[in-house]
Amino acid sequence: MSGNVELLSSTLARAKAENRAALIAYLPAGFPTVDGAIAAVKEVVAGGADIVEVGLPHSDPVLDGPVIQTADDIALRGGVRIADVMRTVREAHEATGAPILVMTYWNPIDRYGVERFTAELAEAGGAGCILPDLPVQESALWREHADKRGLATVFVVAPSSKDERLATITAAGSGFVYAASLMGVTGTRESVGEQAQDLVERTRATTSLPVCVGLGVSNARQAAEVAGFADGVIVGSAFVKGMLDAADEEAGLAAVRTLAGELAEGVRKR
Repeated sequence: MSGNVELLSSTLARAKAENRAALIAYLPAGFPTVDGAIAAVKEVVAGGADIVEVGLPHSDPVLDGPVIQTADDIALRGGVRIADVMRTVREAHEATGAPILVMTYWNPIDRYGVERFTAELAEAGGAGCILPDLPVQESALWREHADKRGLATVFVVAPSSKDERLATITAAGSGFVYAASLMGVTGTRESVGEQAQDLVERTRATTSLPVCVGLGVSNARQAAEVAGFADGVIVGSAFVKGMLDAADEEAGLAAVRTLAGELAEGVRKR
């Protein structure tokens, strides 16, 4: 069974052909429940998201701020497992046809087994993985199995990354490059940061892969700003906060669909 890296690439290419950035939404599996997370993914795609990252909840998420940490804690206390993450990917992809990636730290994959994880993700229709804490120089085993299964390997670059380091990272990656707009953790911010555009330009000088920007984007104005220089706009904490702040699950689903619609308009106003 082959994964959907080609669907990911064609989705990003279609957005570029439409002279806009792609909208990439992040939602953690198991939050507020496994079924609730699947429903939320369906809603953000219905609202206008092109691609979805499904987070694998982790007890020590080094890239994630308090909003996503709170959601991860709820999911973990609810007993979410990797099997639930795979189910989320499968059902969300089958329902929407959108490319679905898993965003995960390395430790859960390492313990689960690389071959087993990639086989199950491909069988579920996944498009690949975003691996924020896997060093490129230690990624050969993962990339071997991911390539064999038709899965993208998305690495994260940061404003602190030197040009030589950027070239090493982008040469090893596939699907797209995740450019962190600033040094720090995920969360909504007033400003996306001037460093983001410089990072995108420096990253593009090393690769033909699309460069998508995350960390800090929470509204249509910021989405339009980032869409002016990036191939994709990644939004996570704002969606999760909409679910956390809602009075009940139904209201949360309505909130994320509305936000997706606003952000989708934003990426079209680059």
